[in-house]
This record gives sequence, C-alpha cells and structure tokens, in this order.
Amino acid sequence: MFGKKQQLVIFIIAGVMIADFVFFGYLPLHTRLEDIKQAGATQKLAITKASDENQHTPLLKEQLQKMQNAVARYEASVPEQRDLGLFLQQIAGLMNKQNLRDQQIQPSDEIATGGLSCIPVSIQGKGRLPQLFEFYKSLQKLDRLVRIERIELVNDNNFSGELSMQTRVVIYYRTLANQG
Repeated sequence: MFGKKQQLVIFIIAGVMIADFVFFGYLPLHTRLEDIKQAGATQKLAITKASDENQHTPLLKEQLQKMQNAVARYEASVPEQRDLGLFLQQIAGLMNKQNLRDQQIQPSDEIATGGLSCIPVSIQGKGRLPQLFEFYKSLQKLDRLVRIERIELVNDNNFSGELSMQTRVVIYYRTLANQG
C-alpha cells in the first residue's frame, strides 16, 4: 500500500507542478506573447502609415516652395514706394517702342485701402492692332503689379486699320501701415 500512496503523492506533486507550469508559466507568457504580437502589428501599421505620409513630403515641399515663390513675386510686384514717375516713364517707353501716337498718360488721385494704396492711370494712344496687342503684352510683363480695369478700342472713321485706345489701369504700392 505504501507503493500506492507513493504513486498518489507523485501524481499530486506532478499535478501541482503541471498546474504551476500552466498557471504561473505558460498562461502569463502566452498573454505576454499576444501583447507583443499586438504591439508589433500596431508598430508595423504606424511605420506603414508614416512611410505613406513620407511619400507625400516631397509634394508638400514643392507646393510650399511654389507658394513662397508666389508670395515673393507678389511682394516684389507691389513696391514699398510709390515710384509713380518711374512707372509713367516705363509706360511711355512701352508706347514709344510700339510706335503708338497721340500718347496721353494721366494718373488720378490715389486711393488708400488697408495696407495698400492704388493709383488709377488713364492711358490713351493710337496705333494698329498688332502694336496695341504688343503694348498690352509688354504691360503684363512689367515687374510691377498692374491691373487693367478697362480697355476701349475704337476704329477710325476711314477704317484704315488705325485704332484709338483708351485704357484704365491701376498700380499698387504698400503703405507704411502694411510694412514690417
């Protein structure tokens, strides 16, 4: 009988060791392994997302550069000084270059709005359509921001191809309130 008791004790000790291994070894390690797998999957997802977003970075940098260039061009095209005399000389030079006749360039009273001031300028002259077209193209290419508000072209009474042009443009400059 001593053998059966001994076997029973051995089975009980083995059962306790198996229970100890399952409850204090295997189950905690299995739970920890599942947590590590979940953390690994979360990190892979984060890395994939960051990689996808990183692919957009050059595009965003390019868009930012374009916007910065546009702002710089705008600021350069709206001077801090009035420079009306220089602008009127440029217009006269453009008209002379295109051989426009009966030139009249007349600035009006300036208008202040917010941090900008604008000066309306009336321009009149006579010439053929290709000359006038080239004049307007040259006007658009000026370094200074010029908004063309109105263009009126009138054919002469003889229909000789000579056109009279009346144009109203507006030029801008930054006032002291907008600087800085």
